Amino acid sequence: MGQKTNPIGARLGIIRGWESNWYGNKKDFSTKLIEDNKIRTYLNARINKGGISKIVIERTLNKLIVTIHTSKPGIIIGKGGNEVDRIKEELKKLTGKEDVQINILEIRRPELDAMIVGDTIARQIENRINYKRAIKMAIASALRMGAEGIKIKISGRLGGAEIARTEEIKQGRTPLHTLRMDIDYANVFALTVYGKIGIKVWICKGEVLGKRDLNPNLVGGKSDVNDRRDRREGEGGESRGHRGGGDRRGGGDRRHHGGGGDRRGGDRNRQQD
Repeated sequence: MGQKTNPIGARLGIIRGWESNWYGNKKDFSTKLIEDNKIRTYLNARINKGGISKIVIERTLNKLIVTIHTSKPGIIIGKGGNEVDRIKEELKKLTGKEDVQINILEIRRPELDAMIVGDTIARQIENRINYKRAIKMAIASALRMGAEGIKIKISGRLGGAEIARTEEIKQGRTPLHTLRMDIDYANVFALTVYGKIGIKVWICKGEVLGKRDLNPNLVGGKSDVNDRRDRREGEGGESRGHRGGGDRRGGGDRRHHGGGGDRRGGDRNRQQD
């Protein structure tokens, strides 16, 4: 089941929150759902190179709050906030609502965000960079930033081959069945002259053992990944120190109490005789 289900959908309500937060009754639920899809499609097309990870939509009685998670907030904000104002006016026309609020949240570590990693690989493939090189660079940077594991699957006419094929490169661990594992997933595609090339990215950020706030807009100062990495390094340092010291002391004792000195002495005495 873990291999077939979307990793984000499987973890909703457990360690992940919903990206659409609103209530809809039977009459207007479908209308709001279609509107959400229109907003996301429009913003992704409008801010094409803005490094958008996700768009969280919240609704109150007459207010629409759109939160854009991005690695490049400067592109979206523009000079003096002109670009945001323009986007706000366009969203008002699209939704027909007067009160629209746009929030922009910066992603501190884009190397650990599956959508941004997938988008970066797709752009590189479109610019005719070798797909293996692009994937290996993405994997190396994700692991350097503290990911426990990363898996990237790419399929299509790779390198302009006549027959489409699928390749998978992974490093570390990505246990999809373990629901407490924080796994980020994205599915993007690159448009090349040979056709579409699909890219799937799974990034494992480690286990979530305590209770987690499911609000998708929460951005902590220091991530769980870094906390775990620091803790592991600290524990590793202590254990290495104890082990090294113990061995050295043991070696010293052996040299003191061993019969090596006596044997040498005995040999010397025999030579003198």
